[in-house]
Amino acid sequence: CFHVSPDLLARRRHDESFGLKAPKKQKRVKRENRTQPPVEAPYIPPKPIKSAKSLPDKTIDIFEGMTIVELAKRTGAAISILQDILVNVGEKVDSEFDPISIDIAELVAMEVGVNVRRLHSNEGAVLQPRPAVITVMGHVDHGKTSLLDALRQTSVAAKEAGGITQHLGAFVVKMPSGASITFLDTPGHAAFSAMRARGAAVTDIVVLVVAADDGVMPQTLEAMSHAKGANVPIVVAINKCDKPAADPERVRVQLGSEGLMLEEMGGDIQVVEVSAMSKIGLDKLEEALLLQAEMMDLKARVDGTAQAYVVEARLDRGRGPLATAIVKAGTLVCGQHVVVGAEWGRIRAIRDMLGMMAETAGPAMPVEIEGLRGLPMAGDDIVVVDSEERARMLSAGRKKKLEKDRLTKIDERRIETSETSEEMPERVEMPIIVKADVQGTVQAVTDALKSLNSPQVFVNIVHVGVGPLSQSDVDLAQACGAYIVGFNIRNPPSSVTMAANRANIKICFHRVIYHLLEDMGNLIVDKAPGIFETQVAGEAQVLNIFELKGRSKSKGEDVKIAGCRVIDGRFTKSSTLRLVRSGEVVFEGSCTSLKREKQDVEAVGKGNECGLMIEDCDDFQVGDIIQCLEQVNRKPKFVSSESGAVRIEC
Repeated sequence: CFHVSPDLLARRRHDESFGLKAPKKQKRVKRENRTQPPVEAPYIPPKPIKSAKSLPDKTIDIFEGMTIVELAKRTGAAISILQDILVNVGEKVDSEFDPISIDIAELVAMEVGVNVRRLHSNEGAVLQPRPAVITVMGHVDHGKTSLLDALRQTSVAAKEAGGITQHLGAFVVKMPSGASITFLDTPGHAAFSAMRARGAAVTDIVVLVVAADDGVMPQTLEAMSHAKGANVPIVVAINKCDKPAADPERVRVQLGSEGLMLEEMGGDIQVVEVSAMSKIGLDKLEEALLLQAEMMDLKARVDGTAQAYVVEARLDRGRGPLATAIVKAGTLVCGQHVVVGAEWGRIRAIRDMLGMMAETAGPAMPVEIEGLRGLPMAGDDIVVVDSEERARMLSAGRKKKLEKDRLTKIDERRIETSETSEEMPERVEMPIIVKADVQGTVQAVTDALKSLNSPQVFVNIVHVGVGPLSQSDVDLAQACGAYIVGFNIRNPPSSVTMAANRANIKICFHRVIYHLLEDMGNLIVDKAPGIFETQVAGEAQVLNIFELKGRSKSKGEDVKIAGCRVIDGRFTKSSTLRLVRSGEVVFEGSCTSLKREKQDVEAVGKGNECGLMIEDCDDFQVGDIIQCLEQVNRKPKFVSSESGAVRIEC
């Protein structure tokens, strides 16, 4: 027995019991039978991955002597990341406030993944007057090259194939007054839009040539838009004023209606009436150009490293890659290391437009540069660097960035194709290899061929190149089944031609852009699968109905025969027939029998009578119309406009 006081007992009743507690009784939950199949959860589609296209390309301005802090602010990257990149590049920087060169800044920005635009300062430099760079633009066959020939007393138009300009030409013209002007001659055909844009980007003044007997045309308007986009003043030259059908006043009204403020209308755009063939008004055109250049007060830095712009590039058999460039500022010196786009090299020779060797090239001077390791793209900037190592490094960085951008575009195209593949009909691929004489025409031909894409045929440019056709091009064409297009190149060796014939490869050589686009357009039309459409090949009217009753079981059940007269087109036994009553379709089926004068025939022409049977149809009435349907393959059409623009209409 335990003797405990009543107080302790009362306290123990309310306190928790000592030791192990008994589990509380809870509601028993029945476990699921594991032999039962699991319930399928509803499918939740994953969030769509944003393509690279939704991220816009960022472009920043860089300049000589900028700090890492400033570069970090513009790129949006952390300073530590930029410092790691600088260490990898091999540049030693003690502090983030130390200045770095513009080349290193470009390398770091490309590693981060942003595009750059170089800014050059002329602070402290001596600016000297320079010649004006003038671009001649206008519609095809309006006399641009003839006008330049009259100014420099040569004949370039006669040398061009087809009498139309297909290259971007640069040359210096000495005016009778003694002043020198740099002219750029641009093609007027619709396919050379990129060349005209390059001409407008590097020029000071645009001479807009308009034929007095033709007026304002599509490429005239395009040239005006290029000049306005580049913020370049315009001088209008109304050519062919000596022709009987010339009407300069009509041209003035057309230009005014397009938004050009001419001097006669109170604006500041000069208009000069000229004739290239008769050499009328050339002195007035010279005065207008010199006046416009004097008003602009054109000056440039002569000392220091050069800034230049590539207007054309070609591959010479003996001298290698050649780039035609115009110096914007500074002096280009023979022997300097340069980076042109993604290519680099050491300037081995500088030649002027007459082919004469020169040691230096000053502002507004068109020159041909020799010594590059690869062929640059027309429109690239020429950057002068200190050493070969720096040139190699910058070229490698730019090539890496270009390859990355190219792969990104391929991914974007693949995503777009997968999204639209369900809606679009089946397309046939037409691979093409393009070879041309210069880089600019390669780009023009490639863009023109890509414009011939249609819902039925996909024009795939598998390879482009500058120079003559080689055995490697034939091997590539054989591997992918491509067509070869050669523009303005010389005929290949007989061994290459024989190899192409053995491989059954089609090669198209052309010297005029019109003929090339027409030939390729017809090839695309032939390759297109076409769209099958149902057309009415003939119509017949039911004149009488004949019933065949009591036939044996072997011959089948009772049938009805429609006695008809063909009133339009012709009927064939293999086609589908449609029964029409009061304008509504009653039945449609295949023809089981077609007879004329108790004899089976394959076809019945207009005006003849026949008897026919439609499978599983016996609901004929006198006066019904029976239509004969046939499947027709409708091919696309190749359409060429007066301006030279081409397209494929499906």
